[in-house]
Formats: sequence, structure tokens, C-alpha cells
Amino acid sequence: MKIVIAPDSFKGNLTAMQVARAIERGIRRVTRGARCVRVPMADGGEGTVQSLVDARGGRIIRKRVTGPAGTPVNAFYGLLGDGRTAVIEMAAASGLPLVKGAARNPMTTTSYGTGELIADALDRGATRIILGIGGSATNDGGAGMAQALGVRFFDARRQFIRAYGAGGMLDRIARIDMSRVHPKLRAARVVVACDVENTLCGPKGAAHVFGPQKGATPAMVQRLDRNLRRFAAVIRRDLGMDVLRIRGGGAAGGLGAGTIAFLGAKLQPGIDIVIDATGLKDHLRDADLVITGEGRVDAQTAFGKTPAGVARAARRFGVPVIAIGGSLADDARSVFAHGIAGTASAVARDMDLEEALRNAPTYIADAAERALRLVLIGRGLEKRARRHRRK
Repeated sequence: MKIVIAPDSFKGNLTAMQVARAIERGIRRVTRGARCVRVPMADGGEGTVQSLVDARGGRIIRKRVTGPAGTPVNAFYGLLGDGRTAVIEMAAASGLPLVKGAARNPMTTTSYGTGELIADALDRGATRIILGIGGSATNDGGAGMAQALGVRFFDARRQFIRAYGAGGMLDRIARIDMSRVHPKLRAARVVVACDVENTLCGPKGAAHVFGPQKGATPAMVQRLDRNLRRFAAVIRRDLGMDVLRIRGGGAAGGLGAGTIAFLGAKLQPGIDIVIDATGLKDHLRDADLVITGEGRVDAQTAFGKTPAGVARAARRFGVPVIAIGGSLADDARSVFAHGIAGTASAVARDMDLEEALRNAPTYIADAAERALRLVLIGRGLEKRARRHRRK
């Protein structure tokens, strides 16, 4: 029996690999002969770097970069085992949790640090960049990121703009100069994990939808939207790209559009990128069962989350999927319509959150054991039914 174990992390508690190991311990209590293949997964958001590093035998690179408020922060990214693929979470350098109090102001926050991580990866020989852009503190259209990679901006008087790219200064940009861009960028392939379809501007754009949670007042939202629209016009004139109507262009304060304009990036659903990077489909071809999971399985699991993505991939090969959740919501049964054959909760009795987190590896192993025993009961019943039919 070959079982592919492909969970997401349990956010704030266990990495995807730790969850996978706990699931395997539960399986081994039932059958020691099973061939277990651990494939730690992610959906392109928090935990993607660690999951892909664990899955592909890579390493974590730590680097001090410019944070969203313009002050230094300690960030990280992953360099995978092939030495050519870098995995970056923009939140590690430009994320909202890195900005506190009054500094949460998308008029002044910058994605410059994200660009510094990309530049460092290129300097280390990366030719493929996987960039997750969730959780940003910025609304700068990727201008800060672009500056860190050598893109230069000039104002209407043809003066070089030295200030960090930020949402409030985009209306100063009158010309874009790509002549000094990082020399290794043109040869690199960049894929961006993007699971939102918001365009750059307008009522469903970056400023209106995401600006308030980053500290923008209603007046700021209006100005940020105007600035992004003007920035897009300069991009169209100088770079020949119309980023205004691209689905996903408004992600991460317009960083989605910025990666297309300045990096030549392709936007893809995060889970699809991770499935490709881990080689999950190759493991599924001869599998008998898949066990996936995440911290909470609910109706939203079916929309871009790891278990649904794993189930979609497994369906192509006719492999049944069980999802283990740290908890199961009342509406979790809706995932059955999306390729997940069964669910199991790691929490088998009433307990407080602290206890559940403290003993999570044990409870996940217990859930995996219970689930596999039910699977084997089902297989036994199928065999009996076949024998009766033959008689």
C-alpha cells in the first residue's frame, strides 16, 4: 500500500513536514508495511518557503533587508536543492506584521526589501524565482521592489527619485529607466503565487479592497488609487505593458502588476505552483491513498487551499483523499463535492486551544490512525462483497 502524505502546515503550530511525520506515525501503528511518501505542501502563502525547502532538500537563507517602514529587518528565503530555484515570501521582508502602530501607512511603506531578497537569490545563481505575495504591508505597485533590482525612477523635472518607492510617491514618477536593472534578471523565470483576482485600480482594486487593513484612511484610499492609475500609465508608455486590467494585478498592493511589468512574471494559483515544484503528481501515479490536511477544514478549504488542490491533482489518477484538520467546521462536509473523500479531526474531544496546540503531533497521529483503520475496514467490506458476488 502506497500512501502519499501531503499536508499543509498547521499555521502557528507545526510545519507541513512536522504534520506529515505525525501522520506517518499514526499510519505505522496500523501497518508497518505501507510505503509512505511525505510531500510537505503549501498554498503559496505563509509556510511555502519551509514546505518547499523540506520537500526539495534546500536550505534557508537569512538576510537583513529594508523593511516596509524603511528600517532594517531580518528576513529569509529558500534556496532549493537544485541550487537554481529560490522561494520567497514577500511577507518575510515587506509583510504587515513587520509594521506596528502609526507606521502602518501604505502611503509610506515600501516593497524594497522584497526586491533585495530577489537580488540576493539572483546573485547566488537562482534562475527560477517562486514568489508568494500574500500578507503585504504595501501599496506601492511594486515600485520599491523594482528599485532594489536596479530600476530607476525620474520625476517630471528629470530628477532621479532617491526615496523608496511607496504608495504616496507614485504620482512623482514621470519616467522609468530599466537600463541598470539587475543583469541576471532577464535570464530568470519568475512565477508568482497569486490567489486573488483583484485588478490594480477601481472599486475592487488594491487600494480600495486592501488599503484599509494596511492603515489607509478613506482619503488615502482615493489618493493611492489615483497614484496607482498614474503609475500604470507610465508603465504602459515606457515599458509597453497595460497592467490596469490584469486579474491579480492588485494583489499585495499592486505588487502583482509590478512583478509582471518589471520581472516579466507569470501569476498562478499558489497551490498549482507548489504541486509543480514538489513533483506531487509523480508521486500520485501509483498511490493507493492520499492524506492531506490543514489547521482548520471548512467550506473555504475548497477554494484555493492545499487540501482541495491536492484532491484535484489526485482525482486525475483516481486516488482517494482524506483531509485531517486541526478542527472541522460545521460546513466542512462541503469539501466532499471537491474531491475529498473523507475528513478527520485531530481534536477528538473537548479541550482548550492551548492543549490542542501543545499536543498537536500526538492528536494528528491519532487522527491518521483512526482514518486508516476505517479505510481498511472499507477495503475488507469490498473484498467480502466481491466474494459474495462470485458465489
